[in-house]
Amino acid sequence: MTGETFREEMLRVIEAKEHWAWPLFNNGFVAPERLHIHLEQEYATYVRDFAVLVGRAYIQCPVDAVRAELAENLFEEETGGLVAGRPHAELFLDYPRGLLMDLSRFESIELLSQSRAYRETLDELTLECGWEVAAAVTTIFLEGTKWDRGEIDKDSPKRPAPPLEEHPLVKHYGLPLDRLTLTKAHRAVEGSHRSAAWHIILDHVGADARMRVLNGMHEALEAWLVYRDGVAVACGLEREKIEQASA
Repeated sequence: MTGETFREEMLRVIEAKEHWAWPLFNNGFVAPERLHIHLEQEYATYVRDFAVLVGRAYIQCPVDAVRAELAENLFEEETGGLVAGRPHAELFLDYPRGLLMDLSRFESIELLSQSRAYRETLDELTLECGWEVAAAVTTIFLEGTKWDRGEIDKDSPKRPAPPLEEHPLVKHYGLPLDRLTLTKAHRAVEGSHRSAAWHIILDHVGADARMRVLNGMHEALEAWLVYRDGVAVACGLEREKIEQASA
């Protein structure tokens, strides 16, 4: 597999990271009393432990330049020492805190069956498949969006950054703007983190590991789509409402 083919196939995977329920989440179709389900499942499947997942790639990697990039990502996620000022997992809790949710729920979250399967997939991919897969799944798949092509191609559309007042949690659920601490942190580091992530994978994954990385990315995508199905159903969402959300 050539480097160009590898790049394109990686982009195709991340561009497929789109779920039918996102328009419903973004347009306030989740009943306020069920919104905690979405936040809890996100927190427990990967947000809380994201630094650990990146750390698994770091400790397996023999390439100095890659470890340096991963270490910077890990340091920011774990401490917020470069930009955010607080650990990113802690910043995430400002969402439920600002929505006056019971934060004790986030101390003992019961994963949905689909969420548990997704987390098990992430654990397998970051522990048992080599540093290349672990790095790709964490820095490309988990952190990436369908707009990632714009991070490595100056002629492609960039990820939209609407005013914070238009954030779904603010617009539909009354989240105070000062509780968007994680959103602000992500916007501050997004460009450098995304370009660094793609640099790691495209420049340092050898030809012998490229198919393994792509397989891991596809596995993560499949598990993520099922996971998001489970969360959507638990939040009371139905595909039939999509047209209504887009109207």
